[in-house]
Amino acid sequence: MVKFRFAPSPTGHLHAGNARLAVVNALAARAMGGTLLLRIDDTDRERSKPEYEAGIEQDLRWLGIGWDEMARQSDRMDRYAAAAERLKAAGLLYPCFESEEELAAKRALRAKRHLPPVYDRAMLSLTAEQRAAAEAGGKRPYFRFKLSDGAVAWNDLVLGRREVVLGTVSDPVLIRADGTPLYTFTSVVDDLELGVTHVIRGEDHVTNTAVQIDLMRALEPRRAVPAFGHLPLISDVTGEKLSKRAGSVSVRQFRRDGIEAMALVSYLARLGSRRDPEPLTLEELAGTFDLGDFSRGAPRFDPKQLLALNRRVLHGLAFEAVAERLPEGCGAEFWMAVRGNLDLLSEARLWWEVVSGEIETPSLPEAASLLRAALEALPPEPWDETTWKGWTGAVAAASGARGKALYLPLRLALTGESHGPELAALLPLIGRARAAARLERAAG
Repeated sequence: MVKFRFAPSPTGHLHAGNARLAVVNALAARAMGGTLLLRIDDTDRERSKPEYEAGIEQDLRWLGIGWDEMARQSDRMDRYAAAAERLKAAGLLYPCFESEEELAAKRALRAKRHLPPVYDRAMLSLTAEQRAAAEAGGKRPYFRFKLSDGAVAWNDLVLGRREVVLGTVSDPVLIRADGTPLYTFTSVVDDLELGVTHVIRGEDHVTNTAVQIDLMRALEPRRAVPAFGHLPLISDVTGEKLSKRAGSVSVRQFRRDGIEAMALVSYLARLGSRRDPEPLTLEELAGTFDLGDFSRGAPRFDPKQLLALNRRVLHGLAFEAVAERLPEGCGAEFWMAVRGNLDLLSEARLWWEVVSGEIETPSLPEAASLLRAALEALPPEPWDETTWKGWTGAVAAASGARGKALYLPLRLALTGESHGPELAALLPLIGRARAAARLERAAG
C-alpha cells in the first residue's frame, strides 16, 4: 500500500510553504490510490502548543484535505526509546558530553584550519571510567548516531539523482541531554513503523535525507527505504525565501482575507510546475497530478496571481456555494449580479450596502441637468434587467449625452462608485425609491 505523510510541527500557524507540502502529498496519495498520514511532530516541548495543532487541523479541513490516519509523536515516546536501545546495543548511538561552548570552539578551530565544521567523534574514544566521572560531575550525556562510511545516493522524485558523502556531515544528535528525541530520529522511526512509502518535503531536507536513509538502514537493514522527493522552496516575488513567520502567508490569514480554499489549493498544487494554475477541485487536480511536472528552480509566490485565481473561482461559484457567507438577506439574483466583479468574497458586503442600504451619494453639479432628466425619465416598477437599457435610452434622448458622459454620472449617483457590476443587473435590486433619492441628492 502506498502511503504518504504530512508531518507539521505545531509550533506556529500553517503557512504557505507547509500548506503546499500538504496539498502535494494529498494529491500524490490520491493520484496513486494510496493513503495520507497526518503526523504531528510535537517533540519540541517548549514551542509545541495544543492551539497550534488544533489550528493546523482546522486549516487542513478548510483546504479540503482529509487524512486516512493520524499519529502524534508525543504519544510514541516508548517507540523511540526502544529504537534508541537497539542502536546503543549495536554501538551506533554513543554518549557525548561537550557543551555548546566546547563544540563552538572546535568548529572555530576547524575553520581556522580550513576544514569543514564536522564533529570530530572525540566521544567515541570515551572510556567507561571517563563517562562515569563526567556523570558524577553532574553532566548528562546527549547521544549521537555514528554515520556509515561512504555516501548515500537515491533517485529523487523531483530533483533526480542525489548523493551525499557522509564524511562531510556531522554525526547527528538523536537524543538530547534531557532524554527527548530529535526530529531526525523520530521521523525515521515513524516512517519505518507506520509504513510510509513516500516522503515529499522541502529541498532544505536533502542532506537530512541522506542521514535518515543511513539511520533507516541501521534500524531495519532488510527493509526498503521510502521514496524521497524534495520540492524547491518557495520564494517571494523578490526572490527571498518565504518566511514561515510571515503572518501574511499563513493559511488562516488567507482565509481571513477572503481567499477561497479552492483558489489557494489550486495555486499551491501547480506552483513550481509546468502546469498553469486553474480553479479545480482536489479530485480534478489529482486526476492530472504528476511529481514529474515540478521544476528544480525555486518558484515565486505571487499574491497577484493568487488573487487573479481567486477571482476566477468566485466568478464560477453558484449561489448555493456561498449563501451562508453572504450578508443576511442576499439572494441568488444579487449574487449573480455581483460575482463577476469580485476579487474577494468580502467585497460582496459593499455591493449589498449599495443595493439595500444607504450610501454616500457624491455631489455632481456638473451633471445636474443630466441627473434631473434621468430622474424625470425613471419608469414605474416592476423593474428587470431590461429596465436599464430603456431608461438610459430615454435619458440620452432627453439630454443628448452619450457614452461615458451618460453612464459615469449615473453610476456615481446610483452606487457611489466609478466601477462595478453591470447596472442592468444592479438597478432592479436598488429599486425605484432608492434610485430616485440618490439621483436627487447627486443633482443637488
